[in-house]
This record gives sequence, C-alpha cells and structure tokens, in this order.
Amino acid sequence: MVGLLPTTVVGSYPQPDWLVDRTMLGSRLPPRVRAREIWRVAPDFLEHAQDDATLVAIRDMERAGIDIITDGEVRRESYSNRFATALEGMDLDNPGTALDRTGHANPVPRVVGAIRRTRPVEKRDVEFLRASTDRAIKATLPGPFTMSQQAQDDFYHDEEALAMALAEAVNEEVRDLFAAGADVVQLDEPYLQARAEKAARFAVKAINRALDGITGTTALHTCFGYAHIVHNRPQGYPFLEDLADTSVQQISLESAQQKVDLGVLKSLGRKKLIVGVIDLSDESPVEDVDTVVARIRNALRFVDADRLILAPDCGMKYLPREKAFGKLSALAKAAEKVRAEL
Repeated sequence: MVGLLPTTVVGSYPQPDWLVDRTMLGSRLPPRVRAREIWRVAPDFLEHAQDDATLVAIRDMERAGIDIITDGEVRRESYSNRFATALEGMDLDNPGTALDRTGHANPVPRVVGAIRRTRPVEKRDVEFLRASTDRAIKATLPGPFTMSQQAQDDFYHDEEALAMALAEAVNEEVRDLFAAGADVVQLDEPYLQARAEKAARFAVKAINRALDGITGTTALHTCFGYAHIVHNRPQGYPFLEDLADTSVQQISLESAQQKVDLGVLKSLGRKKLIVGVIDLSDESPVEDVDTVVARIRNALRFVDADRLILAPDCGMKYLPREKAFGKLSALAKAAEKVRAEL
C-alpha cells in the first residue's frame, strides 16, 4: 500500500470559512449534540458544499505529499457527534449533560432506549473519498468507550453495558466502511486518558467487541485532547500499556507538543505506531523540516522503521488552512529525508 515511514493524518483538516463559522467553532467545546448553527450554507445545499470542501481537503493532503489521507472530517461538527447522534436510542431533542475532559458540563445525547445503528452513517463519505483519490485512505469513527463518556445514560444505568452496546453499533459501521473502500479504519478514543480508571475496567473489552470479526487494517487513536481547547495537558499517558491487548494493528498517539517520552512505545508490543511529530498548538509555527526530522529520529530510537507511521498531533481543524498545509508539507519532506538515511 505504502512504503517505509508512511505519513498520514489523525483525521481532521481545516474547514473553509465559507462553509462553517470558524469563530463559533473555535470558541466552544467540540459539540456532542448536533450544532447545525455552525454551518454557513443552507440545508438544501449543504451536502454539495461539504463535497466541494472535502475535495479541497483531499487535494491539499495530496499536494502536501501525505501517503494515507482522510476526507478531513469536513462534514462533521466534531469528531464524534456525526456518528453518535445518528444512533437509535439517543434523545437529541432533550439532551442530557456530562462533564467533558476539562471538568465542565456539556450538552450530550441522552440515552433513552437500546442503542442500535439503523443505517450506515459514514459510508457515503468513504465512497466519495475513494472515488476522489488514488491514495490509500483512512476513515475515522468515535470509539465506544469515548462515546459512553459523552452521553447521559438514562436507560442502561451501567456504563459498561452502554459501551458494549455502542461497540456493536461501531462494529456494524466498520464493516460498511471497509466495504466502501477504506484501507484503514481508525477508532478515536481520547477519553481513555481522561477517564483512565474507567478505561481500565472495560475499555479494552469494548474496543475489541467493536472490532470483532474485522479483517481490515484498524487503528486506535488516543490523545490528550485538542491543544486549542485543552490547555492543561499531562506529560504522559495514564492509559497506554493496556492497548497492547486490543485487536487493532495500529496505535496512534500524540507526542510533539507534550514532548512525550517515547520510551512508552516499547510497552505496545509489535503494534504499528502512528506517532505525532507535528505540534498543533495555537502558538506553534510551521516547523522547519530539520525539526521534524529530529522528532522522527527520536521515535526511531524506540520503534523499528517498518512499524512507524508519521502524523501530526490531533486538532488540525482549528488551524488556519495555510498553516495546516505548511505543517503537512514539512511532515512529508521530513519523512522523505529520513527514508533516504535508512
């Protein structure tokens, strides 16, 4: 599919100002319920506008030289709510509340019945992406543990039972995304770190249920939260070693902004590792190639080149497009430079 030290993205890419109100988007926590007010385009034309903006994101990733691309998650108000709010059993008209990872109450879907996936949610997104590029493509979904922490449970009254029900819905969606042409499907599980004690009880079980019977290449992304939103971020991962017991082939984690000690990579067995080597904090400049090269070389101290995949940290959607493109270009050039040394 791709060669040594392939480059990818975590998922998102900046949405154009003509598509969303970026000031509104950046001034609030990522929505868990629907946030239709951020879209600048009328509902009758929104899907066409999202298609056009998705093509912009695809072409930017191609021009930057990224090997495994996504659709930029351009159609989403947040990484999780497009899928979570499409499930039966969620009351969206009368939302509940839950604490986010910053400790603030946030409106969330309220679980009032059995969770069921009644239709494919992102299948068309992947079909559109597959038809629009000849590069390898990755689809992203919120993971079952994180979704269980972003809902008010008024039905199961048991977080593990809710997570397992969500895992079944995710499993059905993953199958459809591979059938639609995805080369990689990634589950986003940021709340593994924010709720490490709960994660230790049932997260691995739920993740493995979500991927039961799946034969395609799967990834799991875990992180400290968007740098644009979460400013008090830990220096290390409180829940990482257990991920060696998940059935995913790839583990994705941030490291650039936090300057994470990458010795932790040794705890993940023979998994392939997607390591963030691009800092996406608001104040970070576009890195020069040599800075990124140094970060890649540091990662290679702890993981063999044939198991290392390179990416930015997460939260690219909050950057100006020009800055995001510059950072991806630096990533691709740095990867090419290091490949030539191996």
